[in-house]
Amino acid sequence: MYASRQPAYAPTPYMPRSALSATINPDEEAKLSTTAAERNLYDSLAEIYSIVVTLDALEKAYLKDSIAEADYTETCSRLLKQYKSNLTDEAVAKAFGDLESFKREWDMECPRATERLRVGIPATVEQGPTHKSNQNGESMDATLVMNATEDFINVLDALKLGMTEKDVLHPYLVDVIQGVNKVTDQDFESKGKIVQWLITLNQMRASERLNEDQARDFLFDMEQAYHGFKGTLKKN
Repeated sequence: MYASRQPAYAPTPYMPRSALSATINPDEEAKLSTTAAERNLYDSLAEIYSIVVTLDALEKAYLKDSIAEADYTETCSRLLKQYKSNLTDEAVAKAFGDLESFKREWDMECPRATERLRVGIPATVEQGPTHKSNQNGESMDATLVMNATEDFINVLDALKLGMTEKDVLHPYLVDVIQGVNKVTDQDFESKGKIVQWLITLNQMRASERLNEDQARDFLFDMEQAYHGFKGTLKKN
């Protein structure tokens, strides 16, 4: 169903509510905008609409095992990046509002895309790939273990240094979940907290930062997760 090429999707023209309720002269050419700024705004909103629809179809394909994990991960990551990139424009973000209001305005039914956008990372990153190198008693790759350990240390050091901005912590945390999933598929203490904090950070603007209580809780949860991860290594 999905090939390795980038999926094509045709942006759906976005029309403001005022335009929909206006009286239309059938002899007059319809115009979506009168300025370049308006055209860019509507193009971006149409792009977001198409991304959400495409992402929902992609999630369905993944659940049906109709797409390879590697292709799913690449495509999902690209769509999530495009979605976020469109919303970095203040005018687009203001007109968009939030995903729930956007869905209501355009009568969109896309529960799977909604959940994936809430989490902010592909399912293969959130849950880990289905094939693990250590499932058959093979020893863990020392390089992967070292990389995952460094990922934990990076996020812990950032928090201890007072670096609580979303745009600093989110990439570190993505590295952590990717790193541990490459090492083991076993659950361990506070592993779920990693994903929970990813979701929390994903809901924040890039310039926002955790407050003091959140930073303390985050540090505690990551220390617990790190100890849990190290305990998993001893069992193997």
